Amino acid sequence: MIRIELVKRPQHSAFFSAMSPFIAFGLTLVFGAILFAAIGKPPLAALYSYFIEPLSEMWSVHELIIKATPLIMIAVGLSVCYRSNNWNIGAEGQFIFGGIAGSLIPILVPGFQNAATLPLMMIMGMIGGAAYGAIPALLKTRFNTNEILTSLMLVYVAQLFLDWLARGALRDPNGAGFPGSIRLSSAAQLPEIAPSQGGAHLGIVFAVIAAVVVWFMLRSTLKGFEVRLIGSSPRAGRFAGFSAPGMVFFAFLVSGALAGLAGISEVSGAIGQLRETISPGYGFTAIIVAFLGRLNPLGIIAAGLVLALTYLGGEAAQISLGVSDKVARVFQGMLLFFVLGCDTLIHYRIRVAGRAIASAMEKS
Repeated sequence: MIRIELVKRPQHSAFFSAMSPFIAFGLTLVFGAILFAAIGKPPLAALYSYFIEPLSEMWSVHELIIKATPLIMIAVGLSVCYRSNNWNIGAEGQFIFGGIAGSLIPILVPGFQNAATLPLMMIMGMIGGAAYGAIPALLKTRFNTNEILTSLMLVYVAQLFLDWLARGALRDPNGAGFPGSIRLSSAAQLPEIAPSQGGAHLGIVFAVIAAVVVWFMLRSTLKGFEVRLIGSSPRAGRFAGFSAPGMVFFAFLVSGALAGLAGISEVSGAIGQLRETISPGYGFTAIIVAFLGRLNPLGIIAAGLVLALTYLGGEAAQISLGVSDKVARVFQGMLLFFVLGCDTLIHYRIRVAGRAIASAMEKS
C-alpha cells in the first residue's frame, strides 16, 4: 500500500518562510485569472476590478478601511488563540454578541446621550464578546469538548438570536414593520475620521491600537511567553508551572473581547442601528487574515487590508462584469488554501511511504 506522509524538515528556508504570503497571493492571482477565463470573463479586466478599481477614488479607500477594521480586530484576537493552540472558529458569533451587548444602552435608554455613552458601549461590546467566547472555553476545560465544533455551532445560535431581536424585542416600533432597531443617536455613533472624504470611522484606530498592544504582549511579556510556550509545547508549559485551562480561558476571552469590540464598532460606526444581519462573514474571513498575517498582529494589519480589498473588488466585479458575489468567496478560499499550502510545504516535505512494499506485491 502506498501512503503519503508529511515529514517535518529539520531546517526550513527563512527566505521562503518570509515570502510565503506573497507566493500565496501570486498563486491566487494566477488561478483567479484562470477562474475568470473559465467563466467567460476577461481575466485582466476582472483582476483590475478586484484590486485596482477599489483604490481609484478616496471614498472607496474609506470603504476599504471600514471593511478592514473588523477583520483586523477579530484576526488579532484569533492570533492569540491560534498561537496558544486553541482553535476558535466562532469569532462570527462573538462579533454578533458584541454588537448586541454594546447597542443595548442606546436602544433601551435612548435618552442617555453624553460623553460616557460611546465608552460604555465599547466596554459592553467587549464584555458581550468575551462572555460568548467563554462558553466554548468552559466546555473545553470542564467537559473536554472540541472547541472547533462548539465555537462554530454557537455562531448559528448568535445569528438566530440577533434575527429574533431585530424582528421582535428590539424592533423599532416606528419602523413600518421592517426589522431593525431604532437609529442610534449621534452620541452613540463612532465619529468619522474625515467626513468630507468618506465614512471611515475611529474603529480603525481601535484596530491598530489592539494590534500594537497584542504584538507587544506576545513579544515582550511573560503572558506572551506563556502563550507561545503552551502553543508550541503544552508539556513544557506544564513543567514551567503554566495552567493550560487558564490559557484556554485567556485566549478565548481576549479573542472574544476583540471580536465583540469589532461588532459594536460595526454597529455604531458603519451601520448606525442593530439589524438582523450585521456581518457579511467577517468572523470567518478573519481566520484567513490571521494566517495570511502569519499570526503576527502587525502583519495582520496588512493582511486585513488585502482581504478587505477582495470584498470591495467583489462588489466592483459584480457591477462591471456581472459576476456572482460568490466569486469573492472563492478568491478568499483560494488565498487561504495557498497560504496554508505554502506554509506546509516550507515546513514539511512529502514522502511516499510503502513504495517498496507495493513494488514487491506487484512482482509477486
